[in-house]
Amino acid sequence: MRKIIILLLLTIPMVVNAQQSYVTVKAVPYYADSIRQKDAYIASQCVLDFYYPKDKKDFATVVWFHGGGLTGGAREIPQELKDKGYAVIGVGYRLSPKAKAPAYIEDAAAAVAWAFKSIAQYGGSAKHIYLTGHSAGGYLAMMITLNKAYLGKYGIDANSVAELIPFSGQCVTHYTIRQEHGIKDTQPTIDEFAPLYWVRADAPPMLLITGDAEMELLGRYEENAYMLRMMKLAGHKSTRLFQLQGYDHGGMPAGAFPLLLKEIGAREKMIK
Repeated sequence: MRKIIILLLLTIPMVVNAQQSYVTVKAVPYYADSIRQKDAYIASQCVLDFYYPKDKKDFATVVWFHGGGLTGGAREIPQELKDKGYAVIGVGYRLSPKAKAPAYIEDAAAAVAWAFKSIAQYGGSAKHIYLTGHSAGGYLAMMITLNKAYLGKYGIDANSVAELIPFSGQCVTHYTIRQEHGIKDTQPTIDEFAPLYWVRADAPPMLLITGDAEMELLGRYEENAYMLRMMKLAGHKSTRLFQLQGYDHGGMPAGAFPLLLKEIGAREKMIK
């Protein structure tokens, strides 16, 4: 019997250190000290939380911008993105009405620039950076990717983004920016603060995800459908749109996170 037990043990594959460990670093400033010292609001608001796999090389990084209409919300590391082998960056940014456009868009770009320039020292790769976020967060991700000037300020080509995956992002000019200019939220506008204004053929791959068209905020699904159409007409060949039936605007991330993770997994295989 003893010999049988020993033989059985020898045939069982031994897994050592199978569980990946992670490190969380909170409230990391992404603006230079020279900027932070001149503006107390930037110093307090413009920080990020950074969650990354320990002792792993060339991992992918997901930059997450929280929602809240550009007027509320706070930086976060979504639980759905933890323990997946990726780094996650939760970005805090200035909010309206204390800040006005384009301040929060500039913050989003500065945070992503930090990721591109800093991720290698933690073991990650700047070739594997994904931008996402819900609602206002999706809007910010689209703005700094499609309008190349925002990241270009830091010497970063926006086309270096591995993929853009916004959750119910506003594609026309954000309603808070319209309110800042005295325009009501039911009056759609497409200007320099609209992702639709910056459609281009050479943009990174883009997966648009929205909730149910009949349950979404205002015309959010239709805006994304128009973005899909205009990107295709501009010659972009890697834009897709998913509509999550049965999900409203606030609840749609629950259905979107699995799609995000599946998409990143597939994209990582293509890149590598």
